[in-house]
Amino acid sequence: MPERVRRNYRWLILPALGVVFFDQLTKQIIIKSLNIYETVPVIQGFFDLVHVRNRGMAFGIMNDAKSNSGTWLLLAMSSVAIVLLLVWFFRLKDEGVFFTLSLSLILGGAVGNIIDRLRFGEVVDFLDVYVGAYHWPAFNVADAAITVGTFMIAANLLFARPVPP
Repeated sequence: MPERVRRNYRWLILPALGVVFFDQLTKQIIIKSLNIYETVPVIQGFFDLVHVRNRGMAFGIMNDAKSNSGTWLLLAMSSVAIVLLLVWFFRLKDEGVFFTLSLSLILGGAVGNIIDRLRFGEVVDFLDVYVGAYHWPAFNVADAAITVGTFMIAANLLFARPVPP
């Protein structure tokens, strides 16, 4: 039986803070270490570190936005998403650690990218995964946390057994 969380905020707050810390730390290292568009091969033919900026959403969606209105729109959307995640968490009466952790990852990732938008008007991306000439859009720790958290929620909704009343 999975461990249950009853208003146990540590499973929401601590992982989210960890994501924000690690996300901002890694972005700061990239900013200090690499010039914009500079690339450092890590695993030849598969993975590089690269310093790019993204004015759009995760994985380069809406990246061609030229005006600040796109930045403010994405800030508003991210803020609404954070509020909805918190409402979802507080409305849960009793939920498993796995589900709460998934919300925490998404929350931490959203906050990490909001910090960048407020500081720079764009998000620092630096993880470049590719095979041959095909490159997945560059991303960062916050994007990865949001993606993993989303897949965890989907897995929980699809495969979790209902808890008897």
